[in-house]
Amino acid sequence: MRHRTALALILLVLLTAGLTSQSPVRTLAPAVEAKIDSIIRLMTLDEKLGQLNQIGGTWYDTKTERLNEEQTALLKAGSIGSFLGVTGAAETGRIQRIAVEQTRMKIPVLFSADIIHGFHTITPIPLAEASSWNPALVERSARVAAMEGAASGVHWNYAPMVDIARDPRWGRIAEGSGEDPYLGSVMAAARVRGFQGNDLRAFGSLLACAKHFAAYGGAEAGRDYNTVDMSERTLRETFLPPYKAAIDAGAWTLMSAFNEIGGVPSSGSPWLMTDLLRTEWGFKGMVVSDYTAVMELMNHRIAADSTEAGIIGLSSGVDIDMVSRIYLRKLPEAVRTGRLSMAVVDEAVRRVLRVKFAYGLFDDPYRHARPEKEKELLLSKEHRAVALAMAHQSVVLLKNEKALLPISPTMKTVALIGPLAGSENRRDLVGAWAWAQRPEDVVSVIDGLRSKLPAGTRLLYDRGCEISSDSGYRAEQAVKLAKQADVVIAVLGESQRLSGEAASRSDIGLPGRQLELLKALKSAGKPVVLVVMNGRPLTLQWEADNIPAIVEAWHLGVEAGNALADILTGAVNPSGKLPVTFPRNLGQVPLYYNHKSTGRPFSVKDHYTTRYLDVPNTPLFPFGHGLSYTTFAYSALTVAKNEITAGSTLDVSVTVANTGTRAGDEVVQLYLRDDVASVTRPVKELKAFRRVSLAPGERTTVTFTLTPVDLTFLGPDLKPRIEPGTFTLFAGGSSDAALETHFAVVP
Repeated sequence: MRHRTALALILLVLLTAGLTSQSPVRTLAPAVEAKIDSIIRLMTLDEKLGQLNQIGGTWYDTKTERLNEEQTALLKAGSIGSFLGVTGAAETGRIQRIAVEQTRMKIPVLFSADIIHGFHTITPIPLAEASSWNPALVERSARVAAMEGAASGVHWNYAPMVDIARDPRWGRIAEGSGEDPYLGSVMAAARVRGFQGNDLRAFGSLLACAKHFAAYGGAEAGRDYNTVDMSERTLRETFLPPYKAAIDAGAWTLMSAFNEIGGVPSSGSPWLMTDLLRTEWGFKGMVVSDYTAVMELMNHRIAADSTEAGIIGLSSGVDIDMVSRIYLRKLPEAVRTGRLSMAVVDEAVRRVLRVKFAYGLFDDPYRHARPEKEKELLLSKEHRAVALAMAHQSVVLLKNEKALLPISPTMKTVALIGPLAGSENRRDLVGAWAWAQRPEDVVSVIDGLRSKLPAGTRLLYDRGCEISSDSGYRAEQAVKLAKQADVVIAVLGESQRLSGEAASRSDIGLPGRQLELLKALKSAGKPVVLVVMNGRPLTLQWEADNIPAIVEAWHLGVEAGNALADILTGAVNPSGKLPVTFPRNLGQVPLYYNHKSTGRPFSVKDHYTTRYLDVPNTPLFPFGHGLSYTTFAYSALTVAKNEITAGSTLDVSVTVANTGTRAGDEVVQLYLRDDVASVTRPVKELKAFRRVSLAPGERTTVTFTLTPVDLTFLGPDLKPRIEPGTFTLFAGGSSDAALETHFAVVP
């Protein structure tokens, strides 16, 4: 066994979480900081706690919402610092006038909302957008959301959700970027840039809020709001990197999570909110609790009553209490009796005021109260064009036997079957967290196909069954139509409410009687294309074994029907890649590509290795997988040098060729394995990727540059290090990349 000596790292500004890097400092000019201090000195205790109090508006009919008498009185007393879910330029402007004209301190309020994947122009769910592996387009999508939110008076967006998720039972996997910390970090940074823009004070910028800090995606058994229990190594190496990436990209705010980690609830964890976030990472922004998370410290049973919950939450570093009003109601007495230090209150208020100054609210409290902008921007032609482009690149072609897709012009009769195919369920096509969306704005699959199929093509349609219930099952009628068609397109999957928050599932197959319907359609003897619209990976083993073409469409937003029709007819060549592993069955979960080897790695020749008796270890569809209507071939994976030192960079090149008959995009992926280390390392880790466009017969050489960051890991002491030794590189179109080469780090 080799002796491995850690090499000193002296030139790294580390980009991954849990390391010793410092984030960009969120401080303002000294004169502004001095002004903040002077404001705090003039405030009463109740006014200070008011800045830490957020109340909720309505979730739906926001344009007609008005504050009631109690809320108005609180606002005039300076007891509200921010609002949740109140939107509309006219209404937010009216409320802001009360705050800055009728309160003693005249401090403007912040308006916040959950604009997860679009406001009125709903783009694909974040998990789908991550399938594009196109951070520039994801940034544009976030910019559309920011422009529309700003036009409706919003200042602060509770996105991006950056939680890594390895368990598809968890409904909120739909809101993130999947299982990989590198891809998740790239997408987190892209969304922060899109929401905040280049100038936080410019119109169209929203304060980004990375959530849910931390490790909410690690919920035990995939059950929402559940316990998270993991080692600090796993926390730092896998779950924390996207939060750090969001902060490094400029995020001014974070949201604390509902879950506990290792026995301490996130919203009451001084280690997480103060030691790690503010001391180790140097974060100067503010933290808001998730909805009533401070109050829920009582349910976690670390607080005996609401006063103790408030003291723990604020002392830990949660600056704003979302909607439970504990800080406002319970903490004045705690300060007066000495149970809570005024210095703790002042520091939280300082962080809130710092964000309001940075955002420019003191200069222009009404900056987004412009009704004319709502008419100009909401669902504009330009915004819908971005939503369509994003949807095109979010679709993943999972299987395509005998080139069944795209639909041939010779197929003169198409049977469109399924509960997600028609216009009646088009609300479901946008997915979770689309609270401002109107069904009439969504293009259904049937309408999209009608507009894209060649003239003269006959389109037959039947629902076949309901999404979840047993009622409405009509396979006989659906099969009758299928027998008349040249090709059958079955559009199946999940409703809007079957993924997202509070939507964990213990069975992640097609819900209701949809699989039964699909089997009936196959019995008609016609070629079947399965289109799956969903918010999580599903178990599709029977489908993969029996259906020749499978399209993972996710929930694609308002342009779903047009985007899907473009893919099915071949107007657009699919190019999406999976950001998350698809298991064969639920018993394999959690299943992810960057696992450890174990002491007995799987071997087909040895029964006594890590394996199942009844199913292969391999996934149904691996991370990074996605087909095209053309084909790509990889060759010549080379490194510029066979040996480097720890402080060096290394150029890695691979050639990719379009070996098919039509133009297409390919996502070239580079993975790395540290062959021997002082702690166990994953079998491979994604380190770089690039989307390339190639004409038929065209080839290109893609060069990646590995930096010391890419070779760094946390040693036995959880400190970052690079160790000498050999490394293996893999390149290809998925995490199953076959090409490999080697290099070494030398002392």
